Amino acid sequence: MRAFLGLAVRPEWIGPLVSAQGRLRGGNRVGAEDLHVTLAFLDDQPEAKLEALHEALDTRRLGSAEVQALAYAVLGSSRARAVVLDLVANAGLAALRDTVRTAARSAGIDLPRERFRPHVTLVRFAATAPADADRLQGALTRLGAPDLPTRRATGLTLWSSVLTPDGPIYDTLSTYPLRAA
Repeated sequence: MRAFLGLAVRPEWIGPLVSAQGRLRGGNRVGAEDLHVTLAFLDDQPEAKLEALHEALDTRRLGSAEVQALAYAVLGSSRARAVVLDLVANAGLAALRDTVRTAARSAGIDLPRERFRPHVTLVRFAATAPADADRLQGALTRLGAPDLPTRRATGLTLWSSVLTPDGPIYDTLSTYPLRAA
């Protein structure tokens, strides 16, 4: 089963992010109910490993983190793959990500080393039809800076992800409370 761990976007951010999506042309918009911050992409895993991960997360004290909007951005240099809302990469988010990745490894899930760029994907572009990054940058300039309140994450979610021609379909497998330090 294809799965990932992340933070659901807080309700007060949904309206402004959907509004920002509406001001961008092309691509596939991520549904309001699917907006999230990925902390660990687990790829395709057998159910036994996901169950072991669930047990590992269920027994850990998971610290909360502040989620703060930074700027709208384009992923991909000359050919855009996505438009995202970049987040401030703070120590709390990094620590939570490290805890989640440690739990995944303890469950036998091998994760690649990768740089952490916390963000919320708003619009995806197909690899066969990436968007012009310069045109998109102009649209993002017109959007301006995101005016979203900084919020503390309250829950971690384990989602399954099924790829379809219309985009991925996410299903919540489990949620875990996050506690302030």
